[in-house]
Amino acid sequence: MAASEKARAKAEQAVGKAAQAAGHAVGNHKLIAKGHAAEAAGNAREAKEALKDTGRR
Repeated sequence: MAASEKARAKAEQAVGKAAQAAGHAVGNHKLIAKGHAAEAAGNAREAKEALKDTGRR
């Protein structure tokens, strides 16, 4: 996995988790949903990069 893509995936996951926590703290369901979406995007990017790595072996 390219280091920059791995970092980007981890950053998206962290942003998503933070948004979810903030949404839960204030009771904002829209912010919670945005957090889930950001975290899912990070998970998808990480899975894509992992798949690319297995193809290189």
